[in-house]
Amino acid sequence: MKLNLTYVTEVLREIMAVDSPSGYTAKVMDVVEKKTQELGFGFEMTNKGNGVITVPGEDPEYVVGFSAHVDTLGLMVRSIKPNGALAFTVVGGPVLTTYDSELCRVHTRDGRVYDGTVYSTHPAKHVFKESGEERNDQNLEVRLDEDVTCKEDVLKLGIQVGDYICLDPKLVITPSGFIKSRFLDDKLSVAILLGLLEYLAANHKTPSHTIKIMLSTYEEVGHGMSWIPQDIQELIAVDMGCVGSDLSCNEKMVSICAKDSSGPYDYEITSRLAELAREEGLDYAIDIYPYYSSDVSAALKGGQDIRGGLVGPGVFASHAYERSSIAAVENTLKLLIAYVLN
Repeated sequence: MKLNLTYVTEVLREIMAVDSPSGYTAKVMDVVEKKTQELGFGFEMTNKGNGVITVPGEDPEYVVGFSAHVDTLGLMVRSIKPNGALAFTVVGGPVLTTYDSELCRVHTRDGRVYDGTVYSTHPAKHVFKESGEERNDQNLEVRLDEDVTCKEDVLKLGIQVGDYICLDPKLVITPSGFIKSRFLDDKLSVAILLGLLEYLAANHKTPSHTIKIMLSTYEEVGHGMSWIPQDIQELIAVDMGCVGSDLSCNEKMVSICAKDSSGPYDYEITSRLAELAREEGLDYAIDIYPYYSSDVSAALKGGQDIRGGLVGPGVFASHAYERSSIAAVENTLKLLIAYVLN
């Protein structure tokens, strides 16, 4: 099985360069739509802003959905302080301890973009005895790289409450094959699904069943795929695999989730994924994610009559500065190819 892993990393670089916290995803969806059309596939957009890519299969009566989410964690302006700093509210569930001293961009409603930095309100060790306190949304703020000293100065820039604040993902792909970045959850999976489409197109392969690849835009806030096309009978979320204490997966594996905080995934789908991973000789793990839910969770809670599964590349330090690897990409992509062709 010859894979174009360079294509996956090129897509990852391109979509990482576009800020896309939940609710602010139109620009990255434009990029994904263009990449999809370049591969020769059609692209539909739902009213909610989710994307749907349909690939006809040998059996058109049974439809398998695959989902990944383009939306990321982020921040939003909560208020403008008297000194010109920005207080914020979180979008999703970031590990705020890791946000201190990170570069960011503020996007205004009229399209302007301003650079800034997330700082503690007590940032200097030589000045504040509180400099070592735990970071949270009450003692972190955004300092703009603009000549502002008061609230009125900030308002003149066009910045207002409700504007998005987006962190620099800091994507690095090392010579040894590690991938480090914020928001690998879940842009790495989006790139892998586009890699699946590239493989099908380049090798003139037809899936055994019709597949619908769906890209959700509100997963990080819990309702990404609460609605799906009604012809889908099973849905597999392609999302980050957890790495950490009490888990078997590492950053080079493909992870298959048997259960997360929303409950168990479909027994037959999970078993089939594990069987294919063994047959293909993949480096994989079956794990239980204690503090996790997916687009499948949202679909089931939304009342969708489906069977669901969850699979994805192993990702270390989720919702912080994350790390995965080219090996995990390869293992995940091979498993998805085996699933759609068998």
